[in-house]
Formats: sequence, C-alpha cells, structure tokens
Amino acid sequence: MKTRLSHLLLGITLSLSLSACSALRDAWEPTRLFVSDKPLSEQTLAVPVAAMIADEPNDAGSRPVPLTDAPPEYDQIIMNFVGDVMLAAENGDDGFWSFNLFAYDTPTDYYFEKMLPQFSADDWTVANCENVFTDRENPTPTEKQGDYGYWYYSGTENAKIFSAGSVEIVSLANNHALDYGYECRDDTAAALTDAGCTPILEGRSIMLEKSGVTVGLLCISMYSEYYLTPILAWLEENRDTCDFRIVYYHGGMERVHEPDAWRVRASHAMVDAGADLVLGNHPHVLQPIEEYNGKTIVYSLGNFLFGGSHTCENRTMVYTLTLDITDHKLTGVSDTITPCYCYGELWQPTPIENEEEKSRVLSFLAGEREKPY
Repeated sequence: MKTRLSHLLLGITLSLSLSACSALRDAWEPTRLFVSDKPLSEQTLAVPVAAMIADEPNDAGSRPVPLTDAPPEYDQIIMNFVGDVMLAAENGDDGFWSFNLFAYDTPTDYYFEKMLPQFSADDWTVANCENVFTDRENPTPTEKQGDYGYWYYSGTENAKIFSAGSVEIVSLANNHALDYGYECRDDTAAALTDAGCTPILEGRSIMLEKSGVTVGLLCISMYSEYYLTPILAWLEENRDTCDFRIVYYHGGMERVHEPDAWRVRASHAMVDAGADLVLGNHPHVLQPIEEYNGKTIVYSLGNFLFGGSHTCENRTMVYTLTLDITDHKLTGVSDTITPCYCYGELWQPTPIENEEEKSRVLSFLAGEREKPY
C-alpha cells in the first residue's frame, strides 16, 4: 500500500540570483515529509528531525542501553520518477478532440490506470506538471521570449488526475508554471494540494524520511550552466542533512536524443558536488542514461502523458529508485527502468510488453542505439 504522507513546510530557502528567470523569485519553502499510517485527517504536523532522533533519557536519567543481539531491521524506500505530464490543451482550448474536452467526460483514474499497480506500490511517485490548473475565466497569457510560445491550462478538477494515479509529488519547476502569471501558478499549487499532492515550486526542495533515512529532492529549472549555481549551493547546504540527494531539473534542447554538451558538464558538476542522482526533463523525448563516478544521470525522462498533442514520440520510461535500509541506515542503492508507451490508449501511458520494443528502449538508454524505437 502506498505510504501516506504528512507535510511540514521548513524554513530553508535557496538563495537564487537568477535574474534571467523571474519564475525563481517567489518560490515556496522546502517541505519535509514523514511517513505515517494514519489518515491525513488524523495526522499532526511532524516535529523537527532533531527532535525525532534525539536520544531521550529514561526515567532513571540514564540513556537506554541498545540491544547488541537484536536481529537487524530491514526496510526500503522505493520512488518512481517520470518526466513531463501535461493535463491541458493549448490556450485552454476545449474544442473538438482537445484534452480539455476529453477530460470533461473521462474519469480521473483513466489516465494512469495502467501505471497504478506500479505507482501505488512505491513510497513516492514524482512527476513534472507542464500546465496550469485554474478556473479563472480567460486568464491572460504571460509574454514569452522567442518567435512563438505555448500556453497550456485546464480546470482545477484535472489536478485530481495525479492523485488518482498515485502521484504524490508534483514539480512546478518548469517553463509552463507561469504561463498565466503568478496568481494562476498559485491556483495550480492550491489545486494540487487540494487533490492530495505535494506541489514543489521553482527552486525548492523537499525532505523525505522513512526508517531513519532522509532523501532530499530539489526541483529546479536549468536552461544554461548559469543556473548551476543554486543547485551546487543546495547540494553543499544539505551535505550533512540528507543520506541521499536528488536533483530533478527542467532544461535542455527539445526533441533531440542527445544531451547538450553544457548539460553533460553541469550534470557531472552536480555529481562532483555530492548529488547521488540527477534526473532531467523538458526535451520531450528520451535521452541516454550515464553512470558517472558511480552515480546515475538520466538526461531526459521524456514525455510521459502529453495532453497538448494527440501524438508524440511514443516511447517513455519510469525510473525506479530503491534504497535499502538496515538498522535505520542507508545500506544499498539500486534502480530499474520500465519502458512505456506514452499512448497505450489515448493519453494513457502503458508499460511495453513486447520484448523486442522494450529491448530497443533499454538499448537506447544504454547508449547502444541512436533512437529508442
């Protein structure tokens, strides 16, 4: 069963000096999540970590004596990561054959139905939301640089698609979170929260804890090496507070199957600074996985569910991270890849069962093929 969460906003702020990216200016505080078996309605705010792990004296005023012959305690943290999820149509269009029209009469559990067995069996599933959720009438698009821009929104009801699919953590660190300004961005975050998800704004991080092991997850945009500065600062600030640090970033050239040279350099720099896992999204197609200095770099997770179009490159993946815990300490790290179709049915990601097609995806991710199909 999926672990239930309670949320505590921490007052840890990344110092971001990215004048080129106004989306970073008013991001949320980091969130600390603790596992709990209680219903959310019965949970209370978690206490600070230091208070949780403090070794309190017993009634006699002495410290408890640990049992030396007790059997070891084993546990695991399992996390699934997917790439770009767009649950909206361009400019909020609800005309014929649009996602917004389709969503009016489609149950919220349809979209991730084929992924639910996997997502519901983990501790946390993480996705990037590439659209705005708002019920405002005719929201005003923000001005964008370049010859042509794209703006996407749908009603707040569609935020429930994430929770219906057992996706708990939703990144809003991307180039579409501010498609309709800060008020609509805040509508998006509120809709996700109301749906039972944890939204993570630009440049913010969360701390995930289970069985004494802490995983730090930073969600941030990175459109050039200039954006590397706050990432390295976060890694340094959390060097001693996390057992495992993950950077989940948005950036890179779109629709190419090779990572930009500058992203390779930046990803290597993150690992050198202490990142245990680096995951990229934004290119809308898969890109290879690299093992660098014993750490994994996924350059692009690709599109996962793309409501902005009826077609996209129909290959995607789920990256599954497993952390082994023994006696409340991190003792092992492993991962698995689940090759998927973006469209098993319309707007419904589905694991690939055909062994030859699955092998092509895995061979591509290993750098053995030029394309994943």
